Amino acid sequence: MPASRTSSNGGTGPTSQYPTSRPSSAKPGTPSQSASSNSSLILRRQLIELQKSPVDGFSAGLVDDDNILEWQIVIMGPADTLYEGAILKARLIFPPEFPLLPPKMVFDSEMWHPNVYNKGDKKGEVCVSILHQPGDDEWGYEDAGERWLPVHTVESVLISVISLLSADVPDLNSPANVDAAKEVREDFPSYKKKVKRLARKSAEEAYE
Repeated sequence: MPASRTSSNGGTGPTSQYPTSRPSSAKPGTPSQSASSNSSLILRRQLIELQKSPVDGFSAGLVDDDNILEWQIVIMGPADTLYEGAILKARLIFPPEFPLLPPKMVFDSEMWHPNVYNKGDKKGEVCVSILHQPGDDEWGYEDAGERWLPVHTVESVLISVISLLSADVPDLNSPANVDAAKEVREDFPSYKKKVKRLARKSAEEAYE
């Protein structure tokens, strides 16, 4: 569902209140300052809560102390999975409209998973229902309740991503990494070998 935008009706109504010589103080579609402030308050509250009461499996902090909209995430590879022993680094990038719109999660660690893009501008970005724009899926793959809802938190996002990595067999519906999905279908042993190699690599890089 596209984000709502302010629009002009181009009509011929009264002009005395809005002289044409005076430009608008806000651009159409630009989040208001109060909305951005609200987002900052919500995110700071969530960050403080996560740091006071850490959740097993991941840690969170700011990439830059002056930018609440970008977080550094470290995920510990879940035990008894292909990612066991991994130390996966990622970023959560929040829109000023949060929590009305979802964040974007991007792995900085090299990943090989059907639900993580591996090419182009989206390389490393996670494709999972909870991070998709709110509303109905135009392709019919997801229910609106599976997609982003304003009640979701950073914790619920990260738990969903950890669950994604913990699956014995990845979800192959509408894959972000078509090559990884093909390898899962046609040569699962090779897929598992590659994922384990990258898991070891992430742990080695974390200690460099």
